[in-house]
Amino acid sequence: MVNGSTLPAGIPPAGAPAPAGTPAEESSAAFRAFPSGLHDHVRPFLDEITAEVVRAIRTEIAEYARPTDDTYMHVVNRGVEQALEGFLARMAHPDTDWESVKATYQNIGRGEANEGRSLDSFQSALRLGARVTWRRVNAMVDADLLPRHVLAAFGEALFLHLDEMAAATTAGYTEARLHAAGELQQRRARLIDLLTADPPASAEAIADLAQAAQWPIPREVAVVVIDHALTPESISPIVPPEFLARFSEQPGCIVVPDPEGPGRARTIAAALQGLRAVVGPTVALHEGARSRRWALDALELSRRGILPRAGLLHCADHLATLLLFHDEALIDALAQRHLLPLEEVRSPQRERLAETLLCWLRCGHNASEVATRLAVHPQTVRYRLRQLDEVFGDRLHDPVAQFEMQLALHALSLRPDTGETGGSAVSRTG
Repeated sequence: MVNGSTLPAGIPPAGAPAPAGTPAEESSAAFRAFPSGLHDHVRPFLDEITAEVVRAIRTEIAEYARPTDDTYMHVVNRGVEQALEGFLARMAHPDTDWESVKATYQNIGRGEANEGRSLDSFQSALRLGARVTWRRVNAMVDADLLPRHVLAAFGEALFLHLDEMAAATTAGYTEARLHAAGELQQRRARLIDLLTADPPASAEAIADLAQAAQWPIPREVAVVVIDHALTPESISPIVPPEFLARFSEQPGCIVVPDPEGPGRARTIAAALQGLRAVVGPTVALHEGARSRRWALDALELSRRGILPRAGLLHCADHLATLLLFHDEALIDALAQRHLLPLEEVRSPQRERLAETLLCWLRCGHNASEVATRLAVHPQTVRYRLRQLDEVFGDRLHDPVAQFEMQLALHALSLRPDTGETGGSAVSRTG
């Protein structure tokens, strides 16, 4: 009969637990509490316990409800065997180096991550395996196969073993997920380069890398550039996962799929709120370089004050300005060709005439509307128009010259005031 003082042959009384310190010392102390030789009395039942644990896992956890000859179930069966064998080994040798043993469970965690599974089912399987093992140990005690006084030590060691397995598995799982995330981010960064390459990359190359980067291929894209000069380096916009983003370079870059889709404009505005950013034009998938180039041009114009300095800009709203400033030497050439007569007029009358001329051209030669827009008397406008007629002569009534004058005057009016007191009428128009 098994009681508090009678033990099966070969099992001496349990010693007092050793004091615990570090986690490794606590683990070792828990296993040193077992009587010497106890593991030999448990080992004959190891196969039965393993089979019962695997059967319970297959029955009670949906993820493992698979045929016994399923490849993954062979892995599960081996995992249960290793867990129980490891437990017996620690019973036999309490000072077993856990750092070397836990590598097995870290590999299991990496495998779960690489297969794209959550750890929830695996952690449930661990807990279920511990409960089944605990029930079997209790049954062995009830059958007088083990002394009752070892139950406390058995329970403490069993669930400590469970915690350590779970921790090691989680560590391996987390490591693999971080590694995968890093690789995925690298693929997405390369995909940005491919989508904005000039000349364009092939459709096949884009498709292959998009699949590897887990990025559904859209019909159209727009490239957004962000002025990091206004953003602390430690802060990056939070963008939806379907956006390709890279903030490690200046300016930052985002590739937006299907930018004309429902709600997309609101999503972009919300993600970039408070930042100086430019949304390039919507283009076909292989034309990302053009969208990025226009966005960069607009960003530079924003930095110079030609376009608004703050907020989110859309290239589509500033196409004429982008066209005018695509080659500023042409603006200066137009001004030199058509506005040179203003050089003969003294400042500030020169600036007033230039302003009136631009407004007159914009208003379709309607002097009354010019007066309203400039907030001056109509007679003042007519006086200035007579002066302009004297300065430019017949050229003022040439439709082609009028068009080119308006382009030059408009472009020059957008240039920020440099604060200079001198200079030509061309450089100070507007």
